[in-house]
Amino acid sequence: MSATYLPLTPAVVDYDADGRLFSAAYGDVYHSPSGALGQAEHVFLRGNGLPERWRGRASFTVCETGFGLGLNFLALWKAWRDDPQRPATLHVVAMEGYPFSREDLSALLARYATEPLAELARRLAAQWPALLPGLHRLEFENGAVTLTLGFGDAQVLAPRLSARVDAFFLDGFAPEHNPRMWALPLLRDLAALAAPGATVATWACTGELRRTLQEAGFDVRRAPGYGGKWHMTVGAASAEGRKAVVASRVGQAHAVVVGAGLAGAGIAQALAGRGWRVTVLDAGRAHGEPTHAGHLAAALTPVVARDDNARARLSRAGSERALARWQGLAGGAAPRVCGTVQVERDAGRSAALADTLDALAFPADWVRQVDRDEASALAGLPLARGGVFFAQGMLVQPGRLIEALLTTAGVTLLPGQAARVTRAGQGWSVQDASGAELAQADTVILANAAGARAVLSDSGLLDPLPRVAQMHALAGEVTLVPAAALAGGPRCIVGGEGYLLPDVGAGCVVGSTYVHDATEARIGAEGQRVTLGKAAGLLSGHFPDFDALVPGSLPGWAGWRAVLPGRLPAVGELPHAPGLWLAVGYASRGLSWSALMGDVIAARLMGEPSPLESDLAQLISPR
Repeated sequence: MSATYLPLTPAVVDYDADGRLFSAAYGDVYHSPSGALGQAEHVFLRGNGLPERWRGRASFTVCETGFGLGLNFLALWKAWRDDPQRPATLHVVAMEGYPFSREDLSALLARYATEPLAELARRLAAQWPALLPGLHRLEFENGAVTLTLGFGDAQVLAPRLSARVDAFFLDGFAPEHNPRMWALPLLRDLAALAAPGATVATWACTGELRRTLQEAGFDVRRAPGYGGKWHMTVGAASAEGRKAVVASRVGQAHAVVVGAGLAGAGIAQALAGRGWRVTVLDAGRAHGEPTHAGHLAAALTPVVARDDNARARLSRAGSERALARWQGLAGGAAPRVCGTVQVERDAGRSAALADTLDALAFPADWVRQVDRDEASALAGLPLARGGVFFAQGMLVQPGRLIEALLTTAGVTLLPGQAARVTRAGQGWSVQDASGAELAQADTVILANAAGARAVLSDSGLLDPLPRVAQMHALAGEVTLVPAAALAGGPRCIVGGEGYLLPDVGAGCVVGSTYVHDATEARIGAEGQRVTLGKAAGLLSGHFPDFDALVPGSLPGWAGWRAVLPGRLPAVGELPHAPGLWLAVGYASRGLSWSALMGDVIAARLMGEPSPLESDLAQLISPR
């Protein structure tokens, strides 16, 4: 287990002798006995000069320590809704070390969120994420109100936040009960996020706290308190020590996205959803066939690792973003949440797997160990071994998904194969092999997989990117098997060494191959022998119709993966070419990275809080 990994501890519902909601972990009550809504309005809204301070602004960002039940967030959201002069967008970043389960939160909000907040409380509870460490992005009001919710130790989370904060709500448990929440290093990390003119407010008011806030970078003073408290603390961030920030865009911006696969489509949806005009260049259509045409089904399954490494954290975040972004899509494009049984490679690994899951302490309704009998019952087919079950495993139809994303309002699709990019005023011109301009914009994003390497090389921009220069294309194919050959097919995704997917109406997809040094991606007898063999290895028992299938006689799909060293993507703006962005190297995880990386890029361009911790963003930055 990594020394940096801290398992998440859920909050326990408890009450003190006076019937007040109480934290046994901190020996303190959750909110003022005079009423949480009154405290939120007096201390945090008026203490930060709200709603007046956000008027005339395009966006406004609040950072809260100690989310609790979310009553401050709900009061803020209500104030935003009630104000005709509100900013177009309201962003809230909050941290919580001991989050409640969705069931507990829903019951507590039904009790404590009084009628003015009741409807908003139900919406919050409906989107409440699984209790997994890291950042979770929730969206309300068609994306106009966002909540970036960090589960875990604030001292770990705060230095990993990327945000431009206009107001701070300091609402941890009392300093004498929870000193770490008020410690100088944490307060300094928060002050570093402050935008010009940022304010701060808290109900806490001791001389020691004011001195610590002053040392951290906040100019503070006492103000009249609430609910029997004589004083509270308010103030503003001093001018020193702030991180560089990106200003929010005003008016409609334009971006060109090179590539119409999973990477490009995810970026197009994220930008268009924020009001951008997006031009997507599709090389596949230029050659007569859209990207992923004929790719009937694929699986989106998170991964777990004993040390909760970067790949595991990214896949978890990516799975959440994909479901949030895509679940409302029509026409078979939305993911089917059917769950995934990930079959162990051999029966001897059961004890190690149990130890890993115990150390991670993830919720059992998100991932749990299953023996062979339970795995077979979940799949509806006899499986060779047990493993783990991911309840959030998703079956996706990539061709339909990409088409739906590219029809988002604001997206224009153009056939064209980019060969190079050149500077054009403040932006970039994208040109084909003949030198003809395909499109031009201030922001250009190369999301054309392994093709981006050639574009960068021919544009004289590859040399500062040694990792990207090592990107290579890996061919692979999947095979479509009649569902009847597998007794109707599995009820959930079955993964392991290969995978077997539920019937999508045309049959069950099995996969996949990994072909190095291929000159073309194609369907063939040898590839089908491999995919059928992998599927057979996941199963137990005799399937005569499946065994009788002839490799080379079945339909399927073949394509390419763009792979970088370490199998993590390269996503971000190129430091040596401002305005030019990269989103490549998705390897076998295109579905996992698509929505998340689209939102990472869009958030950075808009000056929003990032949905991704900065240490992960640094690992995937182009280099």
